[in-house]
Amino acid sequence: MASTIEATTIGDLLIRAAERWPDADALVLPASRHTFADLAERSVDRARALIALGVRPGEHVAMFLPTSVEFVEFLFGIALAGAVPVPINARYRGNELRYLVDNSDSVAVIATADVAEGVNLLERLSEALGDHGAAGIETLRSVVSLSGDAPGVIGPRAFAGLAGDVPVAEVHRRRLRARLRDTGIVLYTSGTTSNPKGCLLSHEAVVRNGIELARRYEMSGQDRFWSPLAMYHIGGIMPIAASFWVGCRYVTMPRFEAGLALRLFRDEGVTINYAAFWPIIADLINHPEFATTDLSNTRLMNSSLAMQPEPARRTLARAMPNAFQVSTYGLTEAAGTVSTSRLDDSYEARIARLGAPLEGLEVRIVDRDGREVPPGAHGEIAIRGYGIIDGYYKDPEKSAEALRDGWLHTGDIGSVDEAGHVMFHGRTKDMLKVGGENVAALEIEALVGSHPEVRLCQVVGCPDDRLVEVPAAFVELKTPGAVGEGDIIEFCKGKLAGFKLPRHVRFVSEWPMGATKIQKFKLRDRLIEELGLAGNNSTG
Repeated sequence: MASTIEATTIGDLLIRAAERWPDADALVLPASRHTFADLAERSVDRARALIALGVRPGEHVAMFLPTSVEFVEFLFGIALAGAVPVPINARYRGNELRYLVDNSDSVAVIATADVAEGVNLLERLSEALGDHGAAGIETLRSVVSLSGDAPGVIGPRAFAGLAGDVPVAEVHRRRLRARLRDTGIVLYTSGTTSNPKGCLLSHEAVVRNGIELARRYEMSGQDRFWSPLAMYHIGGIMPIAASFWVGCRYVTMPRFEAGLALRLFRDEGVTINYAAFWPIIADLINHPEFATTDLSNTRLMNSSLAMQPEPARRTLARAMPNAFQVSTYGLTEAAGTVSTSRLDDSYEARIARLGAPLEGLEVRIVDRDGREVPPGAHGEIAIRGYGIIDGYYKDPEKSAEALRDGWLHTGDIGSVDEAGHVMFHGRTKDMLKVGGENVAALEIEALVGSHPEVRLCQVVGCPDDRLVEVPAAFVELKTPGAVGEGDIIEFCKGKLAGFKLPRHVRFVSEWPMGATKIQKFKLRDRLIEELGLAGNNSTG
């Protein structure tokens, strides 16, 4: 018998869990643990304070926070207040940080002075915004600090005191008025343009994606779900929805450290390992404590087996023989997971494909004219169903380009076999994937191109054993020899997040040209040959 459709709003998800499993551990961090009842109480208080601050239903509230209990409290607290959370990558800085606050029309920003991602986020926010009241961001009314004070900022004690001005009943009144198809969250993702795009995801998209993942993995309250993925990404939010739906424990950490992760596996009895990316997996299995850590409780691991080379698959099979390895395909624009392995899929199916679409989602492969191609043929991956974005915030042109006839056109190249299993083959967009982070080549090109000695810059992805690929900049100078590789990299520091910095800089005097455009693949091939990476020479 087919399963019934189940969904709720983001705020209601936590209230539901707190009513069913109040004393169960909901969130475990290396230094703290929190029950569903604790999280619900604090999230409601966050909502009360936001309402007292003047936040109205439907308004946007930015969260410049790392993975933490505070992130969870505000994710749900903002939703409970009827507003829309806008998580900001905690690695952002300068212009990119200011752009997100401005473009999102956020009325408030929540930040912390605690050092996270190696920096003081409140200090970084202050540097980006300056005097927020005169920063030229018309919608911004408040900046809230959860630790530490600064001029023009509402400190933690003052903010907490606001909650007493609003009755709890007002929070639940707003919660009950929310609709499933209302915008539940705005998540920014880098695109082929220099600026990130705000993905408008409904409550249903976020929560139901978690529910369907929980069903696919047959999750229950007995599970212990570990994920190292940052909460400000959909990859960190969607597993929270899955865990909270079934009442299981979500185990995470502010920053991935293999030794600490292994101790959490042992102490918490982790049953689901959502490592997702090979650099994380490699760090785990290569750590000195791996061989002596009891991992017998781990029943499932998201390792995207189909995307790994055969030697990596063999290593994984030897290292974690009891864990059922699953493969996954997903993206922010589809609320996280699109397809993943079923628990009855054969090993052969799991190393060849990225699983079948979750219930309620459809995937088809289309050619350049939008016509569906036969099974096994390559084309663009298109997705339809509850999980896709309703558009990009304030970008009707990009929205119309991506959403056509009810289908999300991903810009990814893939195929679907006769059984409906999906495979990813590469990207049509000029986009790099650096250790799981989307990086737009154009953003780096624009910055390097602003150097007074640079005539033209083109950025390509260079294969990297740890991060999959890293940015490499090809630069034509106005005066040959005027600056060196180190000068270009130093020019970028402080203006881009660390993972966006060029790792290689090569100077050119002429460009490989096609009919009208520079042939970037030839630049990439040249660098691969120079670095002796011929085995990694792939246009995917």
